[in-house]
Amino acid sequence: MVTEKQIWAYLEEVFDPEVPVLTVVDLGVVQKVELKDDGCKIVITPTYSGCPAMKRIEDDIHEKLAEKGIEKVEVELVLSPAWTTDWITEIGKKKLKEYGIAPPEDEVDKSVLFADPTVVPCPKCDSRNTKLISQFGSTACKAHYQCNDCLEPFDYFKCLR
Repeated sequence: MVTEKQIWAYLEEVFDPEVPVLTVVDLGVVQKVELKDDGCKIVITPTYSGCPAMKRIEDDIHEKLAEKGIEKVEVELVLSPAWTTDWITEIGKKKLKEYGIAPPEDEVDKSVLFADPTVVPCPKCDSRNTKLISQFGSTACKAHYQCNDCLEPFDYFKCLR
């Protein structure tokens, strides 16, 4: 009989198709694992409602658990509560930085008049002397920045709350 802890460990082997260094657990997409008499139910939340990777993630979860001998798997997609970058694990944030993507920062409240813009440190050299190039990077959940010191371009995983 498989345990919930084992299933969570198996899910650590399912990688995000858009950021292949992150698992779906690192990303905080997996919300719940429920054991059933003859299988399990996995509850997932997309990083945003139109995320094209969710079908691939669902299929990868089915494939991984089947590989581990769990044939009866129900994957439920829930939109509420909405995913937030707060759900990315500390290990996930470290993996993002090592991969060259700046992890989410505590961003200023955009409704505050005259608020200073968020400073996004360069994941390559840690310089805080960076500039926004585009609100959209390689995917909709990322923005594109450049470091003014090492001149490297990089993606920033936008803070979503």
